[in-house]
Amino acid sequence: MKYMILHYASQADYDAMAGKENAAGPAWKPEEVAAMGEFMGRWTGELVESGEFVDAAGLAAPVHTRRVGAGNVVTDGPYAETAEVLVGYTIVDVASFDRATEIAAKLDDTPAPEHVRSRAYVDVRPLMSGLEELNA
Repeated sequence: MKYMILHYASQADYDAMAGKENAAGPAWKPEEVAAMGEFMGRWTGELVESGEFVDAAGLAAPVHTRRVGAGNVVTDGPYAETAEVLVGYTIVDVASFDRATEIAAKLDDTPAPEHVRSRAYVDVRPLMSGLEELNA
């Protein structure tokens, strides 16, 4: 079954990774950003090698978001009412929800400044293949 691992952060996190200190904390050092990138590359590589990897992508910063709402009302991001936003996803095809959760739990080892690590989380959600799964 396929599961999506949803990665979250905030505009302040993007700014800090880009070297800008802000209210959420100090700017990341270039070596911290590089260590995170290397870790994510290894994590994804392990999924490719195991045959469990389906797809993954990171998303641009929330400031580059455009929301289209009811009545085709268009609003540019970021959105003050939203602290955390989806910043990327990984889709895996594994035998069980437990295996998907085990894979996601490895992200706890992602290198980052401690003030970022202490509030980091991901969600793991099954992907539906059809509307008949709404009540499953």
